[in-house]
Amino acid sequence: MTPPSNPSGAAEPAGDDLIRLGPAAAERRLVLLHGWGADADDLLDLGELLVGPEVEVVALRAPEPHPYGPGRQWYGLQPIDWSALPAARADLRRRLERLAAELPLAQTVVLGFSQGGAMALDVASQLPVAGIVACSGYPHEDWRPVAPLPPVLLTHGEQDPVVTFAAGEEVLRRLRSSGASAELLPFAGGHTIDPAVLPAIGRFIHERLALATKNRPGDTGPAGGSR
Repeated sequence: MTPPSNPSGAAEPAGDDLIRLGPAAAERRLVLLHGWGADADDLLDLGELLVGPEVEVVALRAPEPHPYGPGRQWYGLQPIDWSALPAARADLRRRLERLAAELPLAQTVVLGFSQGGAMALDVASQLPVAGIVACSGYPHEDWRPVAPLPPVLLTHGEQDPVVTFAAGEEVLRRLRSSGASAELLPFAGGHTIDPAVLPAIGRFIHERLALATKNRPGDTGPAGGSR
């Protein structure tokens, strides 16, 4: 997915590897992982559609330059370079844990598209995040999710010519066989994040972040009560 660049100017570059949007002192966060050949700003407009202004949106930039254009990649795909995957995993885990020093991962949802969806599933499923959204994603060949797992929402086009719908079904199978709460939302379309699934994605993110904030350590009552 390659939405138009953010015209508001509200996004704040925070170094070469990420872009931040929203309040710095937020109690909830959405982390975005772009697809192969895109860059950190690719999903920012989507983030603004899915969460309110009280949620910080952090878009991470993949570590490697794309070999055929100006974008980035988490690891090589043409041909697939599985030897680069361990370093990509370690890099993403380190970056998510660094963000956790500011705000607990339990108050964070991670959303990825395509290659970013595969990375979200692989890495964030082994961290205490509030939830994962993987759009048009796929399972890494050696990925075997291990409980406990965060809730996962999958979306996938039934006519996807890039990452087949069967890949999304395989992700769902692996998650459920490991005891995860997981749902696959199919849509009639290709390799994209279809507008038809945006309301469901938004609800999932809102519900997961609301529950995480309610259940955070030290919360003994509604907002305004003792903490």
